[in-house]
Amino acid sequence: MYSLPFMVVGGFPRFQYYGYWFSLLDPYPEYWGEDWYETDDVYVDYYIDGYYLFNRRFPGRPGIAVSIIF
Repeated sequence: MYSLPFMVVGGFPRFQYYGYWFSLLDPYPEYWGEDWYETDDVYVDYYIDGYYLFNRRFPGRPGIAVSIIF
């Protein structure tokens, strides 16, 4: 995620991937660490009621809610 276009809009971090903007709606969990966006393998997936950013280092743990801007 570190190499992707990034900005903060309205206090929410946002990154771009394949032409779509993803806004993080939740704070990242403390156990992810300070440099998770530079080092961790993360992915976005639809889960139950919306899209979430998951961290592969912590399988089975909750993700961060994201909003996708088309």
